Amino acid sequence: QLQLVESGGGLVQPGGSLRLSCTASGFTLDSYAIGWFRQAPGKEREGVSCISNWGGVTWHADSVKGRFTTSRDNAKNTVYLQMNSLKPEDTAIYYCAAKRMTTVQTMCVGPHYWGQGTQVTVSS
Repeated sequence: QLQLVESGGGLVQPGGSLRLSCTASGFTLDSYAIGWFRQAPGKEREGVSCISNWGGVTWHADSVKGRFTTSRDNAKNTVYLQMNSLKPEDTAIYYCAAKRMTTVQTMCVGPHYWGQGTQVTVSS
């Protein structure tokens, strides 16, 4: 069974850090670009970051640029989202999603597989 599982979410104070992990089972990630998305209560889901299958190309939304970093370890079949300087507006459910790598321009458009999400809450 093909599955993506996120972990690492939790409650953190403003200014703090968290590292989310996205681990695949049932398939290997080295042919897939991975996107991180988030959805806050009452808001639409938005893209946060994306990383190419080999890790050489990344994209980050303007709202997280300079604070979040995306990386991957294909040997561990895992992708990471390092989140620093967290703000209350980063509170959301974070999802990872996988799309078989085609072009850099569309590498995270219309993912094929989604995880169940992990809650991130930034509050004092």
